[in-house]
Amino acid sequence: MHALQPLLAGFAPIWLLTAVGYLVARSGLLGDQAELVLGRFVFHVAMPAALFTMLAKAPLASFANPSMLAFAAGTLVASLLGWAAARWLFGRGTADQAISSMASGYVNSANLGIPVAVQVLGDASFVGPVLLFQVLLVTPVILAVLDAGTRTGPPSARGRLVGTLRLPLRNPIILASAAGALCSGLGLHLPGPVAHSGEVLGAAGVPTALVTLGMSLHRPRAAAAVPGAVGPGEVGLAVLTKNLVQPLVAFLVGSALLHLKPHQLLAVVICSALPTAQNVFVYARQYGLNTALPRNSVLWSTLLSMLTLSTIDWALTAH
Repeated sequence: MHALQPLLAGFAPIWLLTAVGYLVARSGLLGDQAELVLGRFVFHVAMPAALFTMLAKAPLASFANPSMLAFAAGTLVASLLGWAAARWLFGRGTADQAISSMASGYVNSANLGIPVAVQVLGDASFVGPVLLFQVLLVTPVILAVLDAGTRTGPPSARGRLVGTLRLPLRNPIILASAAGALCSGLGLHLPGPVAHSGEVLGAAGVPTALVTLGMSLHRPRAAAAVPGAVGPGEVGLAVLTKNLVQPLVAFLVGSALLHLKPHQLLAVVICSALPTAQNVFVYARQYGLNTALPRNSVLWSTLLSMLTLSTIDWALTAH
């Protein structure tokens, strides 16, 4: 039980804020449109502020880390498996394939990765490169596919090209990330009050996303009546890919190919075993997709990761 205490400290806010969201929706306190409005607030306001302030002060040189190759390999394999399952096993469209890919390989590196890394690894230094990798490389690809998969109009080659080129200007997540990375690369610093205001606004993103996630749980039966509803097999496959396949691939690449030091290997595998991030639910909600898969993947992968993270910590530090 003592080994689980550090993990419980990191997981508690996830469960509590999700429960708050469920109770708020059940009580009708904020009205019928609250989930939609809060989701838009997270996507268009809070999350861009958080990403900009984080990236503006992050050293981009931290990408030059051999451990990131192992993490990237695990992410790639898990994401491809999620995409393949959505396309060939469950017959999903392009946008839902992107969500399935993200549910299978996009880790909760911010609000859960940092406390778990501090308490299990002793420091959170490796979480920074993981955040950068997901925000600057994975997220733009996912959002580009989501944009293409939900766009209406003639799918001409020229239209797809123009739409892709305009995506950063239409998408606040990509725009904020690019602006933050540019500030970091140029060594620009915002005035203190402005930077602090951005941090305060950005800090609202994670708790609001979790509350919105909890609100979506109030209508799980309604989603089951939608054509093409998500079944337990689809959720289970995504969760197992996220919690087992992704860290296993990272371990094999980090140990057999890169010969990482024990502490580096532990950091890579622990970060790869983090559960699905609530961003997946936010993106699915924003693009008007079925949120059952991302919602249930977040919840079940978070629950299962309490066991898998503890097992990984024990297995890699036992010798």
